[in-house]
Amino acid sequence: MGRVRIVGGLHRSRVLQFKDNVDGLRPTPDRVRETLFNWLGQDLTGKICLDLFAGSGALGFEALSRNALSAIMVEQDKAVVKDLLNNKKLLKLSNLEIICENGLSYLKKQDKHIDILFLDPPYDSDLLNESLQLIYSQKESFKNTLVYIEYRKTPDLTNYSILKQAKAGVVKSALIQLAYN
Repeated sequence: MGRVRIVGGLHRSRVLQFKDNVDGLRPTPDRVRETLFNWLGQDLTGKICLDLFAGSGALGFEALSRNALSAIMVEQDKAVVKDLLNNKKLLKLSNLEIICENGLSYLKKQDKHIDILFLDPPYDSDLLNESLQLIYSQKESFKNTLVYIEYRKTPDLTNYSILKQAKAGVVKSALIQLAYN
């Protein structure tokens, strides 16, 4: 079993378990999450978050620990979803919705207001570029959404403004938003 520790907020230091033998599953490291939540602010009161390729759920659980109003985690692997549900129960989170579905399929039909979107798909896929293109094609729905991305190879950010960016080892990350000219 893999483990991830929540680094801040109400559930700080709580350890969550997840299956670590799932292809492409790699939780965002503690140091990278600390940087992200320094960018976003430590208190996410009133924010609605979408963790699109949830995996271990580290980003969504971290957001909820920091008072996000609600979070949606989308993950297509049924065994991983089971772990997410167990961790939801462990932390007693009634404001977390977990959906077992392909992330791109969910994004195509997503119509809820989202304040913060976490995009951390498997590095060896083109899901990040595909997701960014989909968001741009639905730009009115994501007009004020902050989008956090994690990657090895820099994606096409032509239609986005980079607000913050960092590198920790091989992990590159950025906080971006749709650019309106």
